[in-house]
Amino acid sequence: MSRPLSVQLYSVRTESAADRAGTLGRLAAMGYGAVEAFDVTDDAAGLRRIADDLGLDVSGAHVVQVLTGDPGPVFDAVATLGTDLAIVPAGFPHEDFTAYDGLARVAERLNSLAARAGEHGLRLGYHNHWWEIEPRLADHGGRHALEVLAELLDPAVFLEVDTYWAAVGGADVPALLGRLGERVAALHLKDGPGTKDDPNVAVGGGTMPVPEVLDAAPGAWRVVEFDACAGDLFGELQASRAYVSALEAV
Repeated sequence: MSRPLSVQLYSVRTESAADRAGTLGRLAAMGYGAVEAFDVTDDAAGLRRIADDLGLDVSGAHVVQVLTGDPGPVFDAVATLGTDLAIVPAGFPHEDFTAYDGLARVAERLNSLAARAGEHGLRLGYHNHWWEIEPRLADHGGRHALEVLAELLDPAVFLEVDTYWAAVGGADVPALLGRLGERVAALHLKDGPGTKDDPNVAVGGGTMPVPEVLDAAPGAWRVVEFDACAGDLFGELQASRAYVSALEAV
């Protein structure tokens, strides 16, 4: 894997709100080579300057705002960050993923946004949680809703698979990644007890089959993320980087 290991800045949202430059500096000092933005309309140019000064790439950006307003300024902000991956991380009703008609509505909206993203030189992606995985459509081979959605999406739309949420939703994650194939442009790597409500632990310290997950999507960005952490967040981020980097070096 030639790309640098990235970290989703939502993981350090509290710390970044207090000291963004200092927080990104700590991540760079740990050995992370990239970051994934989550609030692109909050001074994208400033974040780009900090990242550039620290030698950090921007692997992608979450853009939930495109579902609620004019997507143009949001896509402009993503372009300012220097990445071409604009990722919708949520924003659709959970029940849309329980039936084919709902999936068709989601796909129609994402396909429309993908066309707008293309006008800004960007690719649009979608990031899952558990509710796109847990439903299995009996009239479509019992496949996970995310798999059926992928077939309805324009080929230009990629997937960022949150591997932990996929496991919580009941998927055999390496097998799922294998079936989705090249649609997967990025992975969220996190770990924990495999439950919906408990905090995350360092990647490699929980229930996830991380080596098999990485092997199943060799060309995808690796993005470490913590939704919540009960211990020392920066210590767990450091341990995650060390574990993933050691696997990638083999």
